[in-house]
Amino acid sequence: MASSFPREETMSQETVKQALLGTIEAIKKNPKSSAVVFRAATELVEDVRCSAKIRDFDLMQVDEPAELGGKNVAPNPVELVLAALGTCQEIMYSAYASVMDIPLSKVSVDVKGYLDLKGLFGMDTSIPPGFRKICYETKIESPADSETISKLVQVVESHCPVYDTLTRAIEVTGSVSINGSVVGATCPAT
Repeated sequence: MASSFPREETMSQETVKQALLGTIEAIKKNPKSSAVVFRAATELVEDVRCSAKIRDFDLMQVDEPAELGGKNVAPNPVELVLAALGTCQEIMYSAYASVMDIPLSKVSVDVKGYLDLKGLFGMDTSIPPGFRKICYETKIESPADSETISKLVQVVESHCPVYDTLTRAIEVTGSVSINGSVVGATCPAT
């Protein structure tokens, strides 16, 4: 996939390195500051089109293709999961390469998710509604030697938050509010 953003021959990683080292130092001084909470607020807008509010960014649209009831005006949720995995890996490559002083020219990730719609539609209870398999291909261009890049790959794949979230069983809880009355447990404030 070609990028529409201008790119220098070797990415400048000094800003990333300084930001990360500053954050690491702040955590060393105040270990409790390492626990953070990320949030997203979503709302069904029309048919299967939703909006998502994340921090102070513009609303992000989420939709489905026509064959799943949408108007195909935005990515669907499972595509966003794939994009989250690919971009998180790319960010981790940039972050760790900057701290490890490994020059990068380019990093891209092609992610595919394999899903059987019979699970989504409840047509076969033996088929899960989500992905059966996710496969990715990372392409790295760097003047560094292959041994150095192999170490970087190991570090990234063992520290990528989205990869970890997708591959490790985690607690997912929720509640439903029906006409103002909460049913089920609520999420902790922090």
